[in-house]
Amino acid sequence: MVGRLFSRQHASGLTLIETMLAIAVVAILAGVAISRYQDYRERIRVNQARTDIAVMSSKIRLYYLDAHAYPVGLAEIGAPANDPWGRPYIYVDLTSVNGHGKARKDRKLNPLNSDYDLYSVGKDGVSKPQISNRDSLDDVIRANDGQFIDLAANF
Repeated sequence: MVGRLFSRQHASGLTLIETMLAIAVVAILAGVAISRYQDYRERIRVNQARTDIAVMSSKIRLYYLDAHAYPVGLAEIGAPANDPWGRPYIYVDLTSVNGHGKARKDRKLNPLNSDYDLYSVGKDGVSKPQISNRDSLDDVIRANDGQFIDLAANF
């Protein structure tokens, strides 16, 4: 009987430390998963903008073949109103009077295109005329008269 008084009954359950460790592991895994998912979504948006710019470039080329002039705006070719980040695509006809001096430039200040500029301001929504500027690195651009369509950071 004396032995029974001092015996402990083991409760089945988790201690506070075990519970805290389990919560910490789940939080770390969730943080990694969320970060990877956001990176994936950003890559999808960039790819969508690249596709949109390539399709709009083809439509602009067809418009030019028909009208012998570039469109005044993207609405004339039935282009999508906004980029994947919800901002309008930027189009500048460099052959018109209004387009002179507004060409986007590379790090050596050479114009990216000779016909027109077409780009998305990217994730941050901020853009500068020179694409090597930090604010412009996330822009999805058309350069070399359509031979390059990708992030400005990759140009």
